[in-house]
Amino acid sequence: MQSSELAHPGPPTGWFMYWVARLWMWVFGWETVGDPPQHPKAVIIAAPHTTNWDLPHMLAAALVFRLRISWMGKHTLFKAPFGWFMRFLGGVPVDRRAPGGLVKQVATTLTDTDQLFLAVPPSGTRGRKDLWKSGFYWIAHTAQVPVVCGYLDYKRKQACLGFSFMPSGDVKADMDKVRAFYDGIEGKNPEKQNPILLKEELPGAAAVAPEPRPEAGPPQ
Repeated sequence: MQSSELAHPGPPTGWFMYWVARLWMWVFGWETVGDPPQHPKAVIIAAPHTTNWDLPHMLAAALVFRLRISWMGKHTLFKAPFGWFMRFLGGVPVDRRAPGGLVKQVATTLTDTDQLFLAVPPSGTRGRKDLWKSGFYWIAHTAQVPVVCGYLDYKRKQACLGFSFMPSGDVKADMDKVRAFYDGIEGKNPEKQNPILLKEELPGAAAVAPEPRPEAGPPQ
């Protein structure tokens, strides 16, 4: 992935796209709660991620918030014939087989860009794992931009942008606040939700910035 691809801010938020998004939310019975970030740049946590329906619901909610977001997806999603459309929607292909360095690339892009909102699903996959991937945290910490907690709560049909914080480097203290915010939030498939825990919080772990490896594909 070329970090410059992230400079594409996602689909335009004019009135047409806004009302298309409102129609989508109405058809599926969703509502938006909270407020868009006040900072011109942020990393947005997209959680929980348990189904590919999360992507269209997330994009619709962002348009209702009048927020142009970029999001990282599995590189295979960007193949012909629909790759152009995924890029138009703000998608940035990520090859999960590639070596590390993504955190540094994305942090540099955030630092050098005037306005950018990057949505990252820290679970990294729709299947259940033991930990969240901590790339979102280290991208924001390195670029010194806030993390905004966003969720899709399928139990209440709410799409929310809420608690935000500037990563302090004290991973556990920051993540305790994140866990409190997400308490009670349910994805479409709750049994697939990952525990909200970073490997840096484990006993004896070193604070090393890993590569976030999100996954996306057709709705399931």
